[in-house]
Amino acid sequence: MTTQTSKDMDFLHAIGSRLATVDELHDVLRQIVDFVSSVLRCDSCFVYILQGKRLVLCASKNPHADIVDELGIELGEGLTGWVAEHLEPVAIPSKALHDPRFKLFQSLPEDRFEAFLSVPILCRGKLVGVINVQHKQPYNYSTEEVRLISTIGFLVGAEIERARLDTENTKLAAQLQLNNILDRATKILQKDLNVNEQYAYRMIQQESRDRRTPMKEIAAAVVLSDDLRRKRA
Repeated sequence: MTTQTSKDMDFLHAIGSRLATVDELHDVLRQIVDFVSSVLRCDSCFVYILQGKRLVLCASKNPHADIVDELGIELGEGLTGWVAEHLEPVAIPSKALHDPRFKLFQSLPEDRFEAFLSVPILCRGKLVGVINVQHKQPYNYSTEEVRLISTIGFLVGAEIERARLDTENTKLAAQLQLNNILDRATKILQKDLNVNEQYAYRMIQQESRDRRTPMKEIAAAVVLSDDLRRKRA
């Protein structure tokens, strides 16, 4: 086994160990960005995730709070879209901006960097997303580096899908819990105030706005008050 192969295996083992300790999707993506950035010592690293038929920027080495989870790219659009469409890596050592496939996004200063590496993230052969790496100065990505980042793209695909499913399930559970407590609070107000369901719901909604408090907390207070009243009766 060569020294380079041994290092690559150590890198892959390290990222596998990191991902095994996190569950929430954005935490997983953050770990990927941090790991890739440390391996290639790049100036920029983006992770795009496929959402429907678009790639959405979901993680970045550099802060982009205004566009993370907002900036979207169509399949086939720009270098990132090309990689997603063809499921092949692209490595450009310099003047990436002049590649005919490149699309400049004014909101991303990194798009003016010299070197560009992009690899697909796959799970069971299907597209999950894209990892982009950029260097401010010309940088010749070696065959080993392209292969390593491509392997990471294969490795993290299943973890991203798992984390995405866990996150969606958590959101669904929270929504179901909210719906349940709102339903209980609405019924209590209907009975106590002799109003219809729509009016009772609007009361909770208005109280939430007036107090600048989540509707869930207002509804929980109504339910708790009713429970205490029943216990005293």
